[in-house]
Amino acid sequence: MDGMQEITADLALGSVVIRLAFAMLTGMLVGIERSSKGRGAAGVKTHSLVCVGAALVMLTSEYIRVAYNNQGDLARLGAQVISGIGFLGVGTIIVTGRNHVKGLTTAAGLWVCGVEGLAIGIGFWKGAIVTLLVVMFILQILSRVDLAMHRCARSFELYIEFSAREDVRRFMEDVSWQNVSLGSVEVTQSRIDGSGQAAIIGFEMRRGKDRPGLLEWIRERKYVLYVEEL
Repeated sequence: MDGMQEITADLALGSVVIRLAFAMLTGMLVGIERSSKGRGAAGVKTHSLVCVGAALVMLTSEYIRVAYNNQGDLARLGAQVISGIGFLGVGTIIVTGRNHVKGLTTAAGLWVCGVEGLAIGIGFWKGAIVTLLVVMFILQILSRVDLAMHRCARSFELYIEFSAREDVRRFMEDVSWQNVSLGSVEVTQSRIDGSGQAAIIGFEMRRGKDRPGLLEWIRERKYVLYVEEL
Protein backbone atom coordinates (compact mmCIF):
# COMPACT_ATOMS: atom_id res chain seq x y z
CA MET A 1 0.00 0.00 0.00
CA ASP A 2 2.78 2.44 0.94
CA GLY A 3 4.65 1.59 -2.27
CA MET A 4 1.59 2.34 -4.33
CA GLN A 5 1.13 5.63 -2.52
CA GLU A 6 4.72 6.60 -3.33
CA ILE A 7 4.25 5.78 -7.01
CA THR A 8 1.09 7.87 -7.22
CA ALA A 9 2.18 10.70 -4.97
CA ASP A 10 2.75 13.16 -7.80
CA LEU A 11 0.89 14.21 -10.93
CA ALA A 12 3.02 12.30 -13.43
CA LEU A 13 1.16 10.61 -16.28
CA GLY A 14 1.51 7.18 -14.66
CA SER A 15 -0.01 8.46 -11.43
CA VAL A 16 -2.96 10.02 -13.25
CA VAL A 17 -3.59 6.84 -15.22
CA ILE A 18 -3.51 4.62 -12.11
CA ARG A 19 -5.89 6.85 -10.19
CA LEU A 20 -8.44 7.15 -13.00
CA ALA A 21 -8.22 3.43 -13.79
CA PHE A 22 -8.87 2.52 -10.17
CA ALA A 23 -11.75 5.00 -10.05
CA MET A 24 -13.27 3.36 -13.13
CA LEU A 25 -12.85 -0.10 -11.57
CA THR A 26 -14.51 1.05 -8.35
CA GLY A 27 -17.49 2.46 -10.22
CA MET A 28 -17.72 -0.70 -12.33
CA LEU A 29 -17.89 -2.97 -9.28
CA VAL A 30 -20.72 -1.00 -7.69
CA GLY A 31 -22.50 -0.63 -11.03
CA ILE A 32 -22.28 -4.35 -11.78
CA GLU A 33 -23.84 -5.16 -8.42
CA ARG A 34 -26.73 -2.76 -9.07
CA SER A 35 -27.26 -3.96 -12.65
CA SER A 36 -27.23 -7.63 -11.64
CA LYS A 37 -30.26 -6.97 -9.44
CA GLY A 38 -32.04 -4.76 -11.95
CA ARG A 39 -32.05 -1.85 -9.54
CA GLY A 40 -32.80 1.37 -11.39
CA ALA A 41 -31.47 2.93 -14.58
CA ALA A 42 -28.00 3.71 -13.19
CA GLY A 43 -25.73 0.80 -14.05
CA VAL A 44 -22.08 0.14 -14.85
CA LYS A 45 -21.57 3.13 -17.14
CA THR A 46 -23.23 5.67 -14.85
CA HIS A 47 -21.40 4.56 -11.70
CA SER A 48 -18.06 4.42 -13.56
CA LEU A 49 -18.50 7.88 -15.05
CA VAL A 50 -19.43 9.37 -11.67
CA CYS A 51 -16.39 7.86 -9.96
CA VAL A 52 -13.96 8.80 -12.74
CA GLY A 53 -15.37 12.32 -12.95
CA ALA A 54 -15.02 12.82 -9.20
CA ALA A 55 -11.44 11.52 -9.34
CA LEU A 56 -10.63 13.98 -12.11
CA VAL A 57 -12.08 16.79 -10.01
CA MET A 58 -9.59 16.05 -7.23
CA LEU A 59 -6.74 15.63 -9.69
CA THR A 60 -7.62 19.02 -11.13
CA SER A 61 -7.71 20.54 -7.64
CA GLU A 62 -4.28 19.07 -6.91
CA TYR A 63 -2.94 20.29 -10.25
CA ILE A 64 -4.16 23.84 -9.58
CA ARG A 65 -2.46 23.82 -6.19
CA VAL A 66 0.84 22.55 -7.64
CA ALA A 67 0.74 24.81 -10.71
CA TYR A 68 0.10 27.92 -8.67
CA ASN A 69 2.60 27.31 -5.88
CA ASN A 70 0.34 25.78 -3.22
CA GLN A 71 -2.29 28.48 -3.61
CA GLY A 72 -5.93 27.47 -3.68
CA ASP A 73 -8.31 25.31 -1.72
CA LEU A 74 -8.07 21.58 -2.50
CA ALA A 75 -11.49 20.89 -1.00
CA ARG A 76 -13.46 23.52 -2.92
CA LEU A 77 -14.12 21.58 -6.12
CA GLY A 78 -14.66 18.33 -4.21
CA ALA A 79 -17.30 19.97 -2.03
CA GLN A 80 -19.25 20.88 -5.15
CA VAL A 81 -19.16 17.24 -6.29
CA ILE A 82 -20.56 15.99 -2.99
CA SER A 83 -23.47 18.43 -3.09
CA GLY A 84 -23.98 18.36 -6.85
CA ILE A 85 -24.18 14.59 -7.29
CA GLY A 86 -27.70 14.78 -5.92
CA PHE A 87 -29.17 15.58 -9.33
CA LEU A 88 -28.19 12.11 -10.55
CA GLY A 89 -29.51 10.47 -7.41
CA VAL A 90 -32.89 12.14 -7.80
CA GLY A 91 -33.11 10.75 -11.32
CA THR A 92 -32.78 7.18 -10.04
CA ILE A 93 -35.48 7.48 -7.37
CA ILE A 94 -38.98 6.77 -8.62
CA VAL A 95 -42.36 6.34 -6.98
CA THR A 96 -44.41 3.67 -8.69
CA GLY A 97 -48.14 3.80 -9.22
CA ARG A 98 -48.47 1.67 -6.11
CA ASN A 99 -46.68 4.24 -3.91
CA HIS A 100 -43.57 2.06 -3.79
CA VAL A 101 -40.31 4.03 -3.68
CA LYS A 102 -37.49 2.50 -5.71
CA GLY A 103 -33.92 3.55 -6.39
CA LEU A 104 -32.82 4.80 -2.95
CA THR A 105 -29.92 2.34 -2.70
CA THR A 106 -28.79 3.15 -6.25
CA ALA A 107 -28.89 6.87 -5.46
CA ALA A 108 -26.81 6.28 -2.33
CA GLY A 109 -24.41 4.14 -4.39
CA LEU A 110 -23.92 6.97 -6.88
CA TRP A 111 -23.15 9.37 -4.06
CA VAL A 112 -20.66 6.94 -2.50
CA CYS A 113 -19.03 6.44 -5.91
CA GLY A 114 -18.61 10.20 -6.14
CA VAL A 115 -16.91 10.36 -2.74
CA GLU A 116 -14.81 7.30 -3.63
CA GLY A 117 -13.64 9.12 -6.74
CA LEU A 118 -12.64 12.14 -4.66
CA ALA A 119 -10.58 9.94 -2.33
CA ILE A 120 -8.92 8.14 -5.25
CA GLY A 121 -8.25 11.37 -7.09
CA ILE A 122 -6.39 12.89 -4.18
CA GLY A 123 -4.43 9.68 -3.57
CA PHE A 124 -6.13 8.52 -0.36
CA TRP A 125 -5.74 4.85 -1.31
CA LYS A 126 -6.26 3.26 2.09
CA GLY A 127 -9.56 5.01 2.65
CA ALA A 128 -10.76 4.31 -0.90
CA ILE A 129 -9.96 0.59 -0.83
CA VAL A 130 -11.39 -0.02 2.65
CA THR A 131 -14.54 1.92 1.73
CA LEU A 132 -14.93 -0.10 -1.47
CA LEU A 133 -14.79 -3.33 0.54
CA VAL A 134 -17.33 -1.98 3.02
CA VAL A 135 -19.66 -0.85 0.22
CA MET A 136 -19.55 -4.26 -1.48
CA PHE A 137 -20.22 -5.94 1.89
CA ILE A 138 -23.25 -3.70 2.41
CA LEU A 139 -24.66 -4.34 -1.06
CA GLN A 140 -24.01 -8.09 -1.06
CA ILE A 141 -24.52 -9.18 2.56
CA LEU A 142 -26.59 -6.54 4.33
CA SER A 143 -29.09 -6.48 1.47
CA ARG A 144 -29.92 -10.10 2.35
CA VAL A 145 -30.34 -9.14 6.00
CA ASP A 146 -32.59 -6.26 4.95
CA LEU A 147 -34.70 -8.60 2.80
CA ALA A 148 -34.99 -11.13 5.62
CA MET A 149 -36.09 -8.43 8.07
CA HIS A 150 -38.63 -7.14 5.56
CA ARG A 151 -40.13 -10.61 5.13
CA CYS A 152 -40.33 -11.13 8.88
CA ALA A 153 -41.70 -7.69 9.72
CA ARG A 154 -44.98 -7.66 11.60
CA SER A 155 -46.09 -4.46 9.88
CA PHE A 156 -46.24 -4.39 6.08
CA GLU A 157 -48.30 -3.21 3.12
CA LEU A 158 -49.92 -5.12 0.27
CA TYR A 159 -51.16 -3.93 -3.09
CA ILE A 160 -54.33 -5.92 -3.88
CA GLU A 161 -56.51 -5.88 -6.98
CA PHE A 162 -60.16 -6.95 -6.65
CA SER A 163 -62.76 -8.15 -9.16
CA ALA A 164 -65.29 -5.48 -8.23
CA ARG A 165 -65.56 -2.34 -6.11
CA GLU A 166 -67.67 -4.00 -3.42
CA ASP A 167 -65.01 -6.67 -2.92
CA VAL A 168 -62.82 -4.23 -0.96
CA ARG A 169 -65.36 -4.07 1.85
CA ARG A 170 -65.91 -7.82 1.60
CA PHE A 171 -62.18 -8.44 1.93
CA MET A 172 -61.86 -6.20 4.98
CA GLU A 173 -64.68 -8.10 6.67
CA ASP A 174 -63.16 -11.48 5.83
CA VAL A 175 -59.62 -10.61 6.88
CA SER A 176 -60.79 -9.39 10.27
CA TRP A 177 -61.22 -13.07 11.18
CA GLN A 178 -57.60 -13.87 10.33
CA ASN A 179 -56.02 -12.64 13.57
CA VAL A 180 -54.49 -9.57 11.89
CA SER A 181 -54.96 -5.83 12.41
CA LEU A 182 -55.66 -3.53 9.47
CA GLY A 183 -53.90 -0.20 9.21
CA SER A 184 -54.17 2.39 6.46
CA VAL A 185 -56.34 1.67 3.42
CA GLU A 186 -55.83 3.60 0.18
CA VAL A 187 -58.30 2.74 -2.58
CA THR A 188 -57.21 3.28 -6.20
CA GLN A 189 -58.35 2.32 -9.69
CA SER A 190 -57.57 -1.21 -10.84
CA ARG A 191 -54.84 -1.53 -13.47
CA ILE A 192 -55.94 -5.01 -14.53
CA ASP A 193 -59.69 -4.60 -14.85
CA GLY A 194 -61.14 -1.15 -15.41
CA SER A 195 -64.36 -2.13 -13.67
CA GLY A 196 -62.51 -3.52 -10.67
CA GLN A 197 -60.84 -1.86 -7.71
CA ALA A 198 -57.40 -1.84 -6.17
CA ALA A 199 -56.23 -0.94 -2.69
CA ILE A 200 -52.99 -0.47 -0.77
CA ILE A 201 -53.67 -1.91 2.68
CA GLY A 202 -51.46 -1.86 5.75
CA PHE A 203 -51.36 -4.97 7.93
CA GLU A 204 -49.97 -5.73 11.37
CA MET A 205 -49.53 -9.37 12.29
CA ARG A 206 -50.55 -10.66 15.70
CA ARG A 207 -49.04 -13.58 17.54
CA GLY A 208 -49.96 -17.01 16.28
CA LYS A 209 -50.37 -15.98 12.65
CA ASP A 210 -47.54 -16.27 10.16
CA ARG A 211 -47.15 -13.84 7.30
CA PRO A 212 -46.77 -16.43 4.48
CA GLY A 213 -49.97 -18.08 5.67
CA LEU A 214 -51.86 -14.79 5.44
CA LEU A 215 -50.57 -14.16 1.92
CA GLU A 216 -51.62 -17.63 0.85
CA TRP A 217 -55.07 -17.08 2.34
CA ILE A 218 -55.45 -13.79 0.46
CA ARG A 219 -54.41 -15.34 -2.86
CA GLU A 220 -57.01 -18.07 -2.39
CA ARG A 221 -59.87 -15.53 -2.33
CA LYS A 222 -61.77 -15.81 -5.61
CA TYR A 223 -62.44 -12.07 -5.73
CA VAL A 224 -58.71 -11.21 -5.43
CA LEU A 225 -57.03 -10.84 -8.83
CA TYR A 226 -53.51 -9.83 -7.81
CA VAL A 227 -51.41 -9.40 -4.67
CA GLU A 228 -48.02 -7.71 -4.34
CA GLU A 229 -45.91 -6.94 -1.28
CA LEU A 230 -44.68 -3.35 -1.04
